[in-house]
Amino acid sequence: EAIVQQNLSVLTRGHTLRPKVLLLGGPNTFLPCLQEAWREHIPRMWQERRLPLPEDASPDQLIVVPENSLFYAALGAALYGQQEEDQSGTYAGTAALKEYIEVGRRKAKEASGQKGFFAQQDELEEFRRQYNTKPFTPPTFSSGEVVEAYMGVDGGSTSTKAVLTDGEGRLLAKAYQLCKGNPLQDAKEVLARLQQQVEDQGARLRIRGVGTTGYAKDILKEGLGADVAIPETVAHAQSALRYYPDVDVIADVGGQDIKVIIMKRGKVKDFKLNTQCSAGNGYFLQSTATRFGYDITQYAEAALSAERAPTFHYGCAVFLEQDISHFQQLGWQPAEIMAGLAMVLPKNVWLYVVQETNLSRFGRNFLLQGGTHYNLAVVKAQHDFIRARVPQAQIHVHPHAGESGALGAALEAIRIMDGGESSFIGFDQVEGLTFTATRDESTRCRFCKNKCLRTFVDIQTSPDHTTRFIAATCERGMVESIEDVRAFNTREAAVKKANPNFVEISAREAFRSYRPPQVTSASHSGRPSLRSLLTGRSAARMRRRRESLRIGIPRVLSMYSYGPFFSAYLESLGMKPQNIVWSDYTDDQMYREGSRRGSIDPCFPTKVAVSHVHNLLYKKQVDVIFFPVIMNLPTEVYDCQASWSCPTVQGIPEVVKAAFTTERNAFAERSISYYDPVLHMAEPHLFERQMHLFFRKLLGMSREENRRAMEQGYRALNSFLSGIRRRAREVLDQLEQEGRVGVVLLARPYHNDPGIHHDIPAEIQKLGYPVFAIDSLPMDADIMDRLFGEEIRRGEMANPLDIHDAWKHSFSETTSRKVWGAKYAARHPNLVGIDISSFKCGLDSPIYHVTEGALDAADTPYFTFHDLDENRPVGSIKLRVETVGYFLRRHHEEMCRRRELAEEVEQRVAAYREQLQRELLPTGG
Repeated sequence: EAIVQQNLSVLTRGHTLRPKVLLLGGPNTFLPCLQEAWREHIPRMWQERRLPLPEDASPDQLIVVPENSLFYAALGAALYGQQEEDQSGTYAGTAALKEYIEVGRRKAKEASGQKGFFAQQDELEEFRRQYNTKPFTPPTFSSGEVVEAYMGVDGGSTSTKAVLTDGEGRLLAKAYQLCKGNPLQDAKEVLARLQQQVEDQGARLRIRGVGTTGYAKDILKEGLGADVAIPETVAHAQSALRYYPDVDVIADVGGQDIKVIIMKRGKVKDFKLNTQCSAGNGYFLQSTATRFGYDITQYAEAALSAERAPTFHYGCAVFLEQDISHFQQLGWQPAEIMAGLAMVLPKNVWLYVVQETNLSRFGRNFLLQGGTHYNLAVVKAQHDFIRARVPQAQIHVHPHAGESGALGAALEAIRIMDGGESSFIGFDQVEGLTFTATRDESTRCRFCKNKCLRTFVDIQTSPDHTTRFIAATCERGMVESIEDVRAFNTREAAVKKANPNFVEISAREAFRSYRPPQVTSASHSGRPSLRSLLTGRSAARMRRRRESLRIGIPRVLSMYSYGPFFSAYLESLGMKPQNIVWSDYTDDQMYREGSRRGSIDPCFPTKVAVSHVHNLLYKKQVDVIFFPVIMNLPTEVYDCQASWSCPTVQGIPEVVKAAFTTERNAFAERSISYYDPVLHMAEPHLFERQMHLFFRKLLGMSREENRRAMEQGYRALNSFLSGIRRRAREVLDQLEQEGRVGVVLLARPYHNDPGIHHDIPAEIQKLGYPVFAIDSLPMDADIMDRLFGEEIRRGEMANPLDIHDAWKHSFSETTSRKVWGAKYAARHPNLVGIDISSFKCGLDSPIYHVTEGALDAADTPYFTFHDLDENRPVGSIKLRVETVGYFLRRHHEEMCRRRELAEEVEQRVAAYREQLQRELLPTGG
């Protein structure tokens, strides 16, 4: 399904695959499901585009896997050779081929590639001495001793780890094993080994707290009765700080995930995860070694012994696989290929995932952890890559690299238990733990229209105690009864009411009717003139046309800011609100249905515009589609150099028009007119003339009517902004009074679209934090003076909306607005920033360091969700949201401590002042 969708939406560039369609290559030949997917989706395209088809021809006859489908490229080469002249196709024999295999290939190999890790054996020995992980020597216990310990369990993607620590976080025991397919069974085995390490010495183990982390953290918490479950990003940060308090960068490379955590002053400042691909991870290295006949423990020895290595291209695992095949053809040996793979891993980490070449800006103390860094070849590759960019870098390997996540979970258990009793079920119950998993029609969720399948895991820890864990795609699916759903809905509604999401509110308010007064000539005229009487019939016809005309507008891009203007403008001219038709909000189905006409592959917010026009064309009954080319935008930011729209945004209406008219005019076929007039909204007089020139032909209004309609549009826009800001001020005041935290979403207007922001604001809201869009930030004089007044009085800024101190290149309106939003969040003590950006956004990349720097200078928490596109990486987003939630809680706790400390200091000062007054001032009488 995904492969077919990708081909039809991107690779076809909007063209129609005409019958007959040949399905070639191995996947199409050997995967019947892929054949079925092609035969499902291509006919839909034919039907929508009204393509004439042979009568009585079925999809099986028009979309076929031909005989010899695997060999069409070779057959084509042979046929091409037959067409050449005889002398150009003379067979040259095998001598040259033999020469290449025996000599030429070796020379080609020697001319390419790179040197191995070490030129001299003594260099290798020195590196081993410095970076070989020292064997862990567990403490010994006396017979009969009661060992009080805290336990951490990391249920990872390819391995399960567990540790025991004492109350100070010192390691007592650890266990590590590769996953066998079931996290509960894996946990049983590693916990048994932990228990054995202590009790084989005659001691007795008493667990004071348990923390879980990793992919399986939730089911492990439920099954083991753990006290806390934390995201793996948090666990790795906790573990790193335990051994290296001054660490700046933590690079964790696990079985599937790559996580890079940026630290500052002992706190997580930012983190990067591989969301698009998992190339260069531990499992890929392990599977390659296995294919070559090596155990993973032999990988480093083989790779480090290679004198030369091939140069891989970093990126997707598919292309690395292609490189491996190519290098084998060139004669590279397994050990050399394994060395090359180790060498490319840092590029995947720093250039592909982190997307940063200047590593020095993160700091100089680097810590490598995660099980992949048990591989000394990977450590050497990381060492060389980092040192080449940060010559003074201090590079360390975590002493318990594989178990670092489990150790972090144990440290969190120590923090939250504070001497309390653990809910851990005990080792005896863990040993007897059994479970069954059910996933069929009986587990299907019926609580919403999606009707998703769920997995029920029934965990039995004793004959009379069974716990059910439900793996579902949303919170509602994790309960079984309608009463529980109602209770959940009630709780969620209460959280949302207390913590408004102004991104959602703005997305709703931008497209409602603001009921402007009519500005037609008839409604403003006094005594009719002779000319008006002569033209009255024509005007009446145009008014009737305005009342009946249905105009469709794509709900995309700048319309999330300026929708109220266009709605009010048209309504004031006599159009009925129900005849101003917006396309639906973006969702997966809408995108899939319209994306097959995509002719270019830009960022998702512009690419989805094709689907919105498709939605208007085929799902709404409209007479006209209005999708203006908005060149520039009005701005509230002070003294900008310009306020242009993004160049891609400017051009997308023309791209959309081409997509629906390249092969045949889809608009004309449905008797719909498509218009994309050029508008300069930042230049009021020009904008007014442009609107009149366009709409006078469509709606037949005068210049005076146009001027009045423009006024109504601006009033609606002001009403939209002032209404949201008024409500946001109430929430912000409440945050200040209660000492709570709010989140500013640093994003562009189209990120208000729920299909583009992937519900990230709603997930933050569910955690108990109000979410502010930049446009919703209050601008009352008193709050602007509080935030920016001192800088203005010092002459550092000219205006509260000035951004010159942070960003000089203020040409893009939405970029300038984003920078100002970061400054606002940085200066308000109750706000933090979350930066959202779409994949391929050329305007966001230059200001990442600007927004980060503004918040970092104020020691304000700052988190990022970059590279969002049409794919919704649920696991990655969940991990990020959980990580953000954890550190927001810690930030709030710190705020409360500071507040309590300030109140205590104030009380003590007041008491001391009162005491001094009693002692120094004479008493009456």
